[in-house]
Amino acid sequence: MNTIAADMTDADVLAEFRAADALLEGHFILSSGRRSPRYLQCARVLMDPARAARLAAALATRLPAGVKAQATAVVAPAMGGIICGHELARALGVASMFVERPTGTFELRRGFRLEPGQPVLLMEDVVTTGLSSREAIAAITAAGGHVIHAAALVDRSGGTADLGVPFTPLIRLDVPSYPADALPPELAAIPAIKPGSRAA
Repeated sequence: MNTIAADMTDADVLAEFRAADALLEGHFILSSGRRSPRYLQCARVLMDPARAARLAAALATRLPAGVKAQATAVVAPAMGGIICGHELARALGVASMFVERPTGTFELRRGFRLEPGQPVLLMEDVVTTGLSSREAIAAITAAGGHVIHAAALVDRSGGTADLGVPFTPLIRLDVPSYPADALPPELAAIPAIKPGSRAA
């Protein structure tokens, strides 16, 4: 396993996001459709390969030993999970693949193949509701893989996301999110922007 980074504290992780100008303040439309006053733009924090490697190596140290011993591949949902999934696979010394939505539903393509029952680790950039993760897990299962664990750089679900498998984030960031029709006045007064890559 790659040992380029010792375990990082939450403060260390947030410092990496701030250094990359990836911790944004305002009124954001999340990929789930919910609204939030803060947004972590993981694409910015991952654009520095050394930083991406440090974060993935730190996450690898937090995974249970059994997961590290069993997982033979890391599979991530496109687009957001591809880079962090690749870096986590590098840290663990296993294969990296991704699922994508060519017609709106995740599937394994591009010649990627999983053996029946192959133990897989799912990797996300950010988990909010867990819906994307559950859809990716369903695609991996349909392709023959067995997701034994999920991981993410950031869990912003407030501990409420149920992925259907054990879950280890690098950091938990408890930031409020709201339905679009139930915004607090201070958020409603700010124009909403959509910083992500998927339609709400």
